[in-house]
Amino acid sequence: MPHSRSPRKPTPVLVRGVRLTRTVVHVFQGLATTAFIFPFAGHGSRNRMVQRWSRRLLRILSVEFEHTGLQAGFPERVLIVANHISWLDIFVLNALQPSRFIAKSDVKRWPVIGLLVGSVGTLFVDRTRRRDAARISAQIERALAAGDVIALFPEGTTTAGRELLPFHGSLLQPVIAAEGHVLPAAIRYTHIDGDHSDAPAYVGDMSLVASFGQLLRARRTRVRLHLGVPFATAGRHRREVAAEARRFIHTALELPEDGTESGIPGGGPAGAR
Repeated sequence: MPHSRSPRKPTPVLVRGVRLTRTVVHVFQGLATTAFIFPFAGHGSRNRMVQRWSRRLLRILSVEFEHTGLQAGFPERVLIVANHISWLDIFVLNALQPSRFIAKSDVKRWPVIGLLVGSVGTLFVDRTRRRDAARISAQIERALAAGDVIALFPEGTTTAGRELLPFHGSLLQPVIAAEGHVLPAAIRYTHIDGDHSDAPAYVGDMSLVASFGQLLRARRTRVRLHLGVPFATAGRHRREVAAEARRFIHTALELPEDGTESGIPGGGPAGAR
């Protein structure tokens, strides 16, 4: 993976101010839509609104979105498995295909974003309660049966995008039980010249505000979503499913070999950050 060769000049203060203002207005429009329009809209209409809103957010933040792979469309009962770098990942995936995300309960407390993602059907899991995985697994099975696309970040936390952590496998069990498919997706953020970008990263003790400010200062960012071929999970062990998804993402990100094959540290529940 290429690295930045020299310090990048931040955007002018005026540009940051314009981006911030447009983002705030866009977010409140999104909240109003989920509160006043969603209750009267059908499933397909809600998905189209989520997709348009997410694509517009990326444009406002000067994030160029592109995706490769998956020419044949989404199969039935599909779970997207992706690496996790930023809060922005949610909207990148929604820009492609509106999905119901599996996220740890902490996300509900994120300023504004927690309210937004909660209003579009995110499934929250309490990682401090071992029995909560069974509850959320049942919800995932019902959502898949209803035709919803589910999205999961099985690393269980974020990285800066220069590594891929082991995958937690417990929340892959519902898609296996539903005899569904897993679609691996590799997310990579770069500068326009192709160098790796840390601007969208939300890692460690960084606050959400600091992460957002970092993105505002970036001149232009490109996100590439590289999609694999959806593969069937029926009759397979979740460790095997996790390992296959992780191999694709690891290769797509062009990361050095790390010796991790199954990548299942303990099977605990995974979620966003």
